[in-house]
Amino acid sequence: MNQIFDDLRAEYAALDSLVSGLTPAQWELPTPAPGWTIAHQVAHLAWTDAQALRSATDPEGFLADLAHATPDLIERGADPAQYLPGTPLDAWREAREAALAALRAVPPGERIPWFGPPMAAPSMATARLMETWAHGLDIADTLGVTVAPTHRLKHVAHIAVRARDYAFSVHGLPAPAEPFHVVLTGPSGEQWTWGPSTAAQRVTGPAHDFCLLAVRRRHRDDLRVVASGPDANTWLDVIQAYAGPPGEGRTPARAGAAETSTH
Repeated sequence: MNQIFDDLRAEYAALDSLVSGLTPAQWELPTPAPGWTIAHQVAHLAWTDAQALRSATDPEGFLADLAHATPDLIERGADPAQYLPGTPLDAWREAREAALAALRAVPPGERIPWFGPPMAAPSMATARLMETWAHGLDIADTLGVTVAPTHRLKHVAHIAVRARDYAFSVHGLPAPAEPFHVVLTGPSGEQWTWGPSTAAQRVTGPAHDFCLLAVRRRHRDDLRVVASGPDANTWLDVIQAYAGPPGEGRTPARAGAAETSTH
């Protein structure tokens, strides 16, 4: 359980190193998320980590606020104007450290509320790592920086596999009746697997490519992820590792991309 908390801290640090030296002009650069600058991306993380802190330390207050939430809750949370003068960076640093400490202190087995179903603290930490990595990709793309994959992607892949049925439901599709076998190659060449090896529905490929697809930061045609079986093939079209609407996704980066699935 300590591993996910340590990995979350490392993911925070990796993104912090990317944004800590930005100029005021760079904070205002538009990212691939429509209408969001780099400042919006970090403001959103600051707000969400603050929500995780509230959930872990004051679940009743969190639920009371959620009951009165308006549809523009996420957009208001991502507004960098709330941190003026200056950038959202200091607020994010404060919120994430407090949230991490609070999540570590949650008793094992206890579930805390969230915008979806309640979850255990390690699951919350996994979700925070996934979201930090995903928004970090938007920032890296904006800056023209390549983010090297790490072992921490296993957490992102895990949450995507666990969210398989949710991804189908968000697109109005029934959950597959059969289990899937997922085999991913980690950054160091290790094999990460989920599901029974006898399953007919299979997904294979580099873990980095799978995770990029799961957070919808790359188009499927640009990735080396292979599906065997019709349900697995559909999953790669609808996969997402996060809660809420899937968003627009990305357009293919290269013309005539190789087919990534078999039926």
